Amino acid sequence: MLTIPILKKLARAVAVLLVVTFVTFCLMFGNAEGIARGVLGLSATESDVQREIVKLGLDQPLFVQYGKWLLGVVTGDLGHSYFTGQSVNDALATRVPVTLSLVLGTLILTLLLSVVIGVAAAIFGGWIDRVVQFLTVLGAAVPAFIIGVVLVFSFAIAIPLFPATGYISLADDPAGWLHSITLPVAALLIGSVASAATQIRGAVLDVQGKDFVRTLRARGISEGPLLFRHVLRNASGPGLTVLSLQTIALLGGAVFVEQIFALPGIGQLANTSAQQGDVPIVMGIVLVTIVFVLIVNLLGDLANIALNPKARTR
Repeated sequence: MLTIPILKKLARAVAVLLVVTFVTFCLMFGNAEGIARGVLGLSATESDVQREIVKLGLDQPLFVQYGKWLLGVVTGDLGHSYFTGQSVNDALATRVPVTLSLVLGTLILTLLLSVVIGVAAAIFGGWIDRVVQFLTVLGAAVPAFIIGVVLVFSFAIAIPLFPATGYISLADDPAGWLHSITLPVAALLIGSVASAATQIRGAVLDVQGKDFVRTLRARGISEGPLLFRHVLRNASGPGLTVLSLQTIALLGGAVFVEQIFALPGIGQLANTSAQQGDVPIVMGIVLVTIVFVLIVNLLGDLANIALNPKARTR
């Protein structure tokens, strides 16, 4: 039954979530005095600092602080920023949609383009295969933020087709949102598509060399049904795996791309909060990031289970 592997994967996801958040909490723990002085200012007296430490709850043991944070997660209250007093929920509510629109847009386009390009490179070879290999080298050698800078100079300054900076909400203006997100998505898309298309190309070539494919072809099955019903289905595993891994890479690349295009996502907030030691904000960002990665990986696993019967026993 499908429920057993699904439950196993859910249990693993919960375990990963607990481990990652606890390790992050441990890394942020132990700087109570520095955080309190950052909140109060350098002119604060020692007694003021100690009172602020008690007020923020930073005098409590590690497991007590983590337990309270975990309880807040369960109840939907991620706390408040040490420095601004803003609710973490509110801070994330305004910034997470920006980053998710960037990453999800790139993931969807990566899925569509990498399948088409990878399959075409495996089936037809020739110049298509050479283009894929060139893009793979380009995507691996040139970071997304460098590509972003080139895109800004090319299509926002030299040829002003898109805005160089800024973000328009999808709810406010769908056309404006698409206009503002095009270049940032393109900056992440090149490397992402190159990596995924290469994996799909290799998987398709590997499956095409299997005995069962040669047998089906010998029986007279036409190339179209053979490709879509048998080759792609069996080659889906590596492709889905690399797409799941791309999620982590895209989130990392999005931090830099947001800086280049001045997008109000979680990248700048994460950088500032980590430097200040704003534990509630940092933990909120880590939580959202890990949950998003786990959901994408779980969806990839479910798709692999549906397409590949062998995966149902793992």
